[in-house]
Amino acid sequence: MNLIFAATVGTLFGTGVLLLLKADLLRVVLGLVLVSNAANLTLMSSGLSRGEAPILPVGDAVADPLVQAMTLTALVIGFAVTAVLLALVVGVHRARGSIDLDELGRQETQYAAQDDEREAAHDEERELETERDTEYYEAR
Repeated sequence: MNLIFAATVGTLFGTGVLLLLKADLLRVVLGLVLVSNAANLTLMSSGLSRGEAPILPVGDAVADPLVQAMTLTALVIGFAVTAVLLALVVGVHRARGSIDLDELGRQETQYAAQDDEREAAHDEERELETERDTEYYEAR
Protein backbone atom coordinates (compact mmCIF):
# COMPACT_ATOMS: atom_id res chain seq x y z
CA MET A 1 0.00 0.00 0.00
CA ASN A 2 2.84 2.40 0.79
CA LEU A 3 4.39 1.71 -2.61
CA ILE A 4 1.16 2.77 -4.31
CA PHE A 5 1.05 5.99 -2.29
CA ALA A 6 4.70 6.70 -3.04
CA ALA A 7 4.22 6.16 -6.77
CA THR A 8 1.12 8.35 -6.79
CA VAL A 9 2.86 11.12 -4.86
CA GLY A 10 5.88 10.93 -7.15
CA THR A 11 3.71 11.09 -10.26
CA LEU A 12 1.66 14.01 -8.94
CA PHE A 13 4.74 15.90 -7.81
CA GLY A 14 6.65 15.28 -11.05
CA THR A 15 3.70 16.31 -13.20
CA GLY A 16 3.15 19.41 -11.05
CA VAL A 17 6.78 20.49 -11.35
CA LEU A 18 6.67 19.92 -15.12
CA LEU A 19 3.58 22.12 -15.38
CA LEU A 20 5.18 24.78 -13.18
CA LEU A 21 7.95 25.11 -15.77
CA LYS A 22 5.54 25.82 -18.66
CA ALA A 23 5.05 29.30 -20.09
CA ASP A 24 1.26 29.36 -19.68
CA LEU A 25 -0.17 30.85 -16.47
CA LEU A 26 -3.05 28.35 -16.26
CA ARG A 27 -0.59 25.47 -16.45
CA VAL A 28 1.49 27.08 -13.72
CA VAL A 29 -1.60 27.29 -11.48
CA LEU A 30 -2.50 23.68 -12.28
CA GLY A 31 1.08 22.62 -11.49
CA LEU A 32 0.88 24.36 -8.12
CA VAL A 33 -2.40 22.55 -7.38
CA LEU A 34 -0.83 19.19 -8.24
CA VAL A 35 2.22 19.84 -6.06
CA SER A 36 -0.08 20.89 -3.22
CA ASN A 37 -2.16 17.74 -3.60
CA ALA A 38 1.00 15.63 -3.67
CA ALA A 39 2.05 17.20 -0.38
CA ASN A 40 -1.40 16.50 1.10
CA LEU A 41 -1.26 12.89 -0.03
CA THR A 42 2.20 12.56 1.49
CA LEU A 43 0.89 13.93 4.76
CA MET A 44 -2.06 11.54 4.72
CA SER A 45 0.04 8.51 3.85
CA SER A 46 2.62 9.28 6.52
CA GLY A 47 -0.01 9.10 9.23
CA LEU A 48 -1.85 6.16 7.73
CA SER A 49 -3.00 3.93 10.54
CA ARG A 50 -6.12 1.88 10.59
CA GLY A 51 -8.27 1.91 13.63
CA GLU A 52 -11.56 2.97 15.08
CA ALA A 53 -12.81 6.52 15.28
CA PRO A 54 -11.20 8.42 18.15
CA ILE A 55 -14.54 9.70 19.41
CA LEU A 56 -15.22 6.84 21.78
CA PRO A 57 -12.36 4.36 21.50
CA VAL A 58 -13.50 0.91 22.49
CA GLY A 59 -10.74 -1.19 20.96
CA ASP A 60 -6.98 -0.88 21.18
CA ALA A 61 -6.21 0.66 17.75
CA VAL A 62 -7.37 4.25 17.19
CA ALA A 63 -6.87 6.29 14.01
CA ASP A 64 -4.85 9.47 14.41
CA PRO A 65 -7.19 12.47 13.87
CA LEU A 66 -4.39 15.05 13.81
CA VAL A 67 -3.15 13.97 10.39
CA GLN A 68 -6.65 14.17 8.97
CA ALA A 69 -7.24 17.61 10.49
CA MET A 70 -3.93 18.95 9.17
CA THR A 71 -4.66 17.58 5.69
CA LEU A 72 -8.13 19.11 5.69
CA THR A 73 -6.63 22.46 6.69
CA ALA A 74 -4.03 22.19 3.94
CA LEU A 75 -6.75 21.39 1.39
CA VAL A 76 -8.79 24.45 2.39
CA ILE A 77 -5.73 26.68 2.19
CA GLY A 78 -4.83 25.14 -1.18
CA PHE A 79 -8.30 25.87 -2.55
CA ALA A 80 -8.11 29.47 -1.35
CA VAL A 81 -4.68 29.96 -2.94
CA THR A 82 -5.96 28.41 -6.18
CA ALA A 83 -8.95 30.78 -6.23
CA VAL A 84 -6.70 33.80 -5.71
CA LEU A 85 -4.27 32.66 -8.40
CA LEU A 86 -7.08 32.08 -10.89
CA ALA A 87 -8.45 35.55 -10.14
CA LEU A 88 -4.98 36.96 -10.81
CA VAL A 89 -4.78 35.05 -14.10
CA VAL A 90 -8.14 36.52 -15.16
CA GLY A 91 -6.93 40.00 -14.19
CA VAL A 92 -3.71 39.58 -16.17
CA HIS A 93 -5.67 38.34 -19.19
CA ARG A 94 -8.02 41.33 -19.01
CA ALA A 95 -5.18 43.82 -18.60
CA ARG A 96 -2.69 42.40 -21.10
CA GLY A 97 -4.77 40.19 -23.41
CA SER A 98 -2.56 37.14 -22.91
CA ILE A 99 -1.62 34.57 -20.29
CA ASP A 100 1.55 33.39 -22.04
CA LEU A 101 4.56 34.33 -19.92
CA ASP A 102 6.83 34.86 -22.94
CA GLU A 103 4.32 37.25 -24.53
CA LEU A 104 3.86 39.07 -21.23
CA GLY A 105 7.65 39.48 -21.00
CA ARG A 106 7.78 40.96 -24.51
CA GLN A 107 4.95 43.35 -23.67
CA GLU A 108 6.72 44.42 -20.48
CA THR A 109 9.90 45.11 -22.46
CA GLN A 110 7.95 47.24 -24.93
CA TYR A 111 6.23 49.18 -22.14
CA ALA A 112 9.57 49.76 -20.42
CA ALA A 113 11.09 51.11 -23.67
CA GLN A 114 8.12 53.45 -24.14
CA ASP A 115 8.44 54.67 -20.56
CA ASP A 116 12.17 55.34 -21.08
CA GLU A 117 11.40 57.38 -24.21
CA ARG A 118 8.75 59.42 -22.38
CA GLU A 119 11.08 59.97 -19.46
CA ALA A 120 13.88 61.14 -21.76
CA ALA A 121 11.52 63.58 -23.53
CA HIS A 122 10.29 64.86 -20.17
CA ASP A 123 13.88 65.36 -18.96
CA GLU A 124 14.69 67.40 -22.08
CA GLU A 125 11.62 69.59 -21.47
CA ARG A 126 12.67 70.16 -17.85
CA GLU A 127 16.20 71.13 -18.93
CA LEU A 128 14.81 73.66 -21.42
CA GLU A 129 12.52 75.13 -18.75
CA THR A 130 15.45 75.39 -16.35
CA GLU A 131 17.57 77.16 -18.97
CA ARG A 132 14.73 79.62 -19.73
CA ASP A 133 14.20 80.31 -16.05
CA THR A 134 17.93 80.86 -15.55
CA GLU A 135 18.10 83.30 -18.49
CA TYR A 136 15.02 85.15 -17.24
CA TYR A 137 16.41 85.65 -13.74
CA GLU A 138 19.85 86.61 -15.04
CA ALA A 139 18.28 89.28 -17.29
CA ARG A 140 16.53 90.92 -14.32
